[in-house]
Amino acid sequence: MDKLSNLAKFKATCPFLGRTKTSTLRTLCTSASPRFPTVSKLTEKATKCPVMGPALHIRSSQMVAGYASLAGSAEFAKIPEHQGIKPSAADAQKCPHASKALAAARMAEDLAQAKKAPKSAKAAASTAAKAAAAGCPFHASASASTSASTSEVKKAPTPGGFDYEKFYTEELEKKHQDASYRYFNNINRLANKFPIAHTGNVKDEVEVWCANDYLGMGNNPVVLETMHRTLDTYGHGAGGTRNIAGNTGMHLALEEELASLHRKPAALVFSSCYVANDATLATLGTKLPGCVYFSDTMNHASMIQGMRHSTAKRVIFKHNDLQDLEMKLAQYPKETPKIIAFESVYSMCGSIGPIKEICDLAEQYGALTFLDEVHAVGLYGPRGAGVAEHLDYDIHKRAGQSPDPIKGTIMDRIDIITGTLGKAYGAVGGYIAGSTDFVDMIRSYASGFIFTTSLPPANMAGARASIAYQKEYNGDRQLKQINVRDLKSRFEALDIPVIPGPSHIVPVLVGDPTLTRLASDTLLAKHNVYVQAINYPTVARGEERLRFTVTPGHNVEQIARLSRAVDQTFTELGIKRTSDWAKLGGHCGVGVADAEPVVPVWSDEQLGLLDGTAPAVLHPGSKRVVDQRAVRVTREKFNDLLGPYVEPVAPADALKADLPLAAPPLATSIPATATAAA
Repeated sequence: MDKLSNLAKFKATCPFLGRTKTSTLRTLCTSASPRFPTVSKLTEKATKCPVMGPALHIRSSQMVAGYASLAGSAEFAKIPEHQGIKPSAADAQKCPHASKALAAARMAEDLAQAKKAPKSAKAAASTAAKAAAAGCPFHASASASTSASTSEVKKAPTPGGFDYEKFYTEELEKKHQDASYRYFNNINRLANKFPIAHTGNVKDEVEVWCANDYLGMGNNPVVLETMHRTLDTYGHGAGGTRNIAGNTGMHLALEEELASLHRKPAALVFSSCYVANDATLATLGTKLPGCVYFSDTMNHASMIQGMRHSTAKRVIFKHNDLQDLEMKLAQYPKETPKIIAFESVYSMCGSIGPIKEICDLAEQYGALTFLDEVHAVGLYGPRGAGVAEHLDYDIHKRAGQSPDPIKGTIMDRIDIITGTLGKAYGAVGGYIAGSTDFVDMIRSYASGFIFTTSLPPANMAGARASIAYQKEYNGDRQLKQINVRDLKSRFEALDIPVIPGPSHIVPVLVGDPTLTRLASDTLLAKHNVYVQAINYPTVARGEERLRFTVTPGHNVEQIARLSRAVDQTFTELGIKRTSDWAKLGGHCGVGVADAEPVVPVWSDEQLGLLDGTAPAVLHPGSKRVVDQRAVRVTREKFNDLLGPYVEPVAPADALKADLPLAAPPLATSIPATATAAA
């Protein structure tokens, strides 16, 4: 963050910095040069500057000489002998001074080569090497092994052949020109400080406001505990594909857990839900004779790709438009195999699919229903099975943890459900759930499943622990939705243009790719807020946005601080607010006159706001709740593979010592009859 802020100070005096976008500078100063790895891309460009070029050369020589002069002193010469170390190339890194001298020498070589002056570069490199080696026993042995350049040499095109490197460069330039080039931030979420992360600099901490670990289960204590136990028992990798040595008890148990979650007969785990959607839709479209897909225009890329791979006909219907869907279904005979592919929560706009109504049309016109619950599993329903479960909330709540289907419910009417383990469950992987024969057919024919190494047992155990915990504890889902309401209301009060929707997604409209990236950069550089810019092709041009995700781990002060930061950023950059969009007639649902109020999926009653059972919001310094009953139930599910959990003797278990209980201890919170039955 500091580096970018410092560059901004010199924009007025440096022509290059002045005409270069902040987003481009951000990439240049945080990315290593592919040809000269020890310097950044920005430094490489600076070597060609008539002002900075000579200055960099002088400074690098001073650094090398400074290290070398210190290394030449008698005291430093005696250090390795005193420690019993004989100087060698391998030992060079053991000396902090020698390692810095080597690094400085490499940088001097790279800076000299970047100037593209062969004679002076060679001389500078030679001078740097001699200076760094002077008097340093480590460097004397190591210099020979480090003198070779590690810079990338681009392959020259074959005479008369195609220039591949030129093609790559031109394609990348197109992305830069239309502002759709993707920048990947170095963000490292800290398990013990969620939702805090550090950037490439471990001391540079930021708040994460766009992660898909919606419930913070990636650092839930019982999940981590289960993964550690599994790692100790079964090691790291799975050992092969599911067909060859990679079909473990953890995989089978996870699939049983997923089938139970959705009250379906069977489930199948994939390496990701992208692969699950792609492989399943490609296989179905290929095997079903004359199959026709009916796809919502806002479906995820994985679904679109799967339908394309199948070569089956694809009919696109307008987003959530039942009339358009029915009109297109009616054009095909009822006996023609049809699949309606849609989502429950559309992640970029936060809209909810009309699941019940689509089921009605599917039954009327003889179609299968394919429901993607990726952004809903874990977050909706009394057990976290998704929106399909949530629509019959009370019925599923009364049914408890029974794996049996409940006839007539919306979830039971859906033929195929797909979901992810990598979002609300904080793990990795994807899955499908449906009838036994359907799942077995995909298992037997889908190349995306058959020819891929299966996920490691520890990952499967962590995912299962997360699902089991969330099936038992509703508090995280409730608190997340309460926090979402809080943030949306704060944004609304500040005239921040939130695209209206009934889900947990908080998309803020910007409407310009450059401004969106600049807003993301500004929030990160000035407010330590990380929220990723969402540009084309993820969203349509002109609909660029910032997509905020609130978790139950964010406290009220963090939410308030974020609101102020976004407000200041919108003012500083002159980004349109809701009132501005209203003057233009509205856009993306923002500023639309006489718009109907949006009703959240979670009602006040379901959140516990009416009877006082809602979970308490977090304040600075307060710990997240870990439900002890859910922890106990989760642990017991692994008794067959990992053995009964044994409480550590010392120090005190973090599950009990550091975190408040959401319920009384297990012995007093479960009725005696239930305890006896167990």
